[in-house]
Amino acid sequence: MNETLALENLIAVVAGLAWITACTGPISLVLCAVPGSLLLAGGVSTILLPGDPRTPQLTALGAVFAFLLALPLMWVTGFAQMVGLLALAAGSFVACGWTAQRCEPPIERVPQPELDLELAAKVAFDQLALATIVAARPRGLRFDVARAVEELREARALFERSGWLEKPASYHETPPPLESPILRYGRSLGLSLERLSFASGYEPHGGEPGRERWLERRLNREAHATVLRHRDAGRPWLVCVHGYGMGTPGVDLFAFSARRLHQELGLNLLLPVLPLHGARQRRGRSGDDFLSGDFLDTVHAEAQAMWDIRRMLSWLRSTGATQIGVYGLSLGGYTTALLSCLDGGLACAIAGIPATDFARLVERVAPNRLLREVERLGFDWGALRDVLSVVSPLALEPLLPREQLSIFAGTADHLVPADQVRDLWRHWSEPRIAWYAGSHISFLREPEVRFLIEDALRVGGLVEPG
Repeated sequence: MNETLALENLIAVVAGLAWITACTGPISLVLCAVPGSLLLAGGVSTILLPGDPRTPQLTALGAVFAFLLALPLMWVTGFAQMVGLLALAAGSFVACGWTAQRCEPPIERVPQPELDLELAAKVAFDQLALATIVAARPRGLRFDVARAVEELREARALFERSGWLEKPASYHETPPPLESPILRYGRSLGLSLERLSFASGYEPHGGEPGRERWLERRLNREAHATVLRHRDAGRPWLVCVHGYGMGTPGVDLFAFSARRLHQELGLNLLLPVLPLHGARQRRGRSGDDFLSGDFLDTVHAEAQAMWDIRRMLSWLRSTGATQIGVYGLSLGGYTTALLSCLDGGLACAIAGIPATDFARLVERVAPNRLLREVERLGFDWGALRDVLSVVSPLALEPLLPREQLSIFAGTADHLVPADQVRDLWRHWSEPRIAWYAGSHISFLREPEVRFLIEDALRVGGLVEPG
């Protein structure tokens, strides 16, 4: 065990003990025990299990609970003591990011970020995001393994017989044009917008495993999007594809800096809602069922995303749009990359912090105990990768020239590891890419990201040079 690594995690141990012993009353003791227990568990488990990528998440979650509970507990502990407790929690938060990043091995062809306090804080926010994803999904990956194994076996056989494994693009049928969507006026974040909706019409292929289960999702049958457009019909359009867990207008407009894109750069914007997100999700948090462990659902979700967005593109073109770019974040970066393989008429494609391999993401994030259990029951990771290949941007070839493709990513991203981004960059014949010294969550404040987006829009002809 690295001595420095142990010392930095002693901060969380000390913080946990301090929080647990800070309060004496029954109610305050229970409240203090929540952040205290998480901080203590995170610090101890990181020391005892060095290199486990999940243990820093406990520390990050404990630190955030500490800040959330600080105000009501201040009346019990007093101001000075609470300041000390919060200082320990903040130190633990940064230390968990430091530990998480230190344990990451170098990745070939990816710049190695310099680990400092700023980078550690950025990584800690990634650890918090990972912790909340798990905490907000008590069902996790507890799917019907026996059924999933059988579906994968049947799907792989069907996909091979149908030639889809050899030619993944042939899996995607050309959707009918979108002619008369419903448009309703609204506002969000001070912006006037239109809410677009229409009957998706997507159905999995006849005989596909999971088809009937997919069609039972009634809310998902209606497609939605947010539209911001200028009176000048000739303005270029940018399709902004949101990430996992997003899909509501306010969140999406903020994440894409829509005010700048629309008002300062003069673009029309279309923000589709991905399947199983936002108003298309039947229960729980937005996107929960997209990567629930029922991987045929994941295939159908991404296939429907292609179907719906291509229908929206047909509507834009029918209204006179001639220049359309696409820009996606995280899961939306994956979707953007896949869309560039099915629509060659796009002016540019910008894949931001893009995931590229769902199977590898699950193997990284899922608890080791659960992974061992599904493998014991016969879960075939090779079959999974074959089945997912029909919606993989690494299995299809882009239809756009290299000059119209762009990527940005964090060198210390802990939600979408940089090797996934590097693989897409290689598959795309190494187009322009902006690596920033930051995490998945920090992209909004990274100057390299803004520069690359605007450069890609200029190269694509969506904004004027200068």
